[in-house]
Amino acid sequence: MPDWIPVAAASECLPGTSIERVAGNRMVAIANVAGTLHAIDGLCPHQGGPLGTGMLCGTILTCPWHGWQFDVTTGRHRISATMRQAVHEVCERDGTIFVRLTAPDSAATEQRA
Repeated sequence: MPDWIPVAAASECLPGTSIERVAGNRMVAIANVAGTLHAIDGLCPHQGGPLGTGMLCGTILTCPWHGWQFDVTTGRHRISATMRQAVHEVCERDGTIFVRLTAPDSAATEQRA
């Protein structure tokens, strides 16, 4: 699986939870929404908070530092339509979670606070 980076054991990210991991040279937040994995850039654009350690409610991941919320399926900020985290491909194979990173500027945050 070229370009796919192993980041965690599948058992580390159970349904309804999220985790924070380094993939390549980037922090990613991996969320398990009812058995489906999603990955977005893991640093909150507000002040660099660790999104992957935040609370996941449905598809909404809340930054633990200041409460900014992002939809893990799209990367979009819950309130601001112009705010977006890059979304990465993610899959589970043989009990391991793999992430394939998008280009840093291809779906990156359009606006920073």
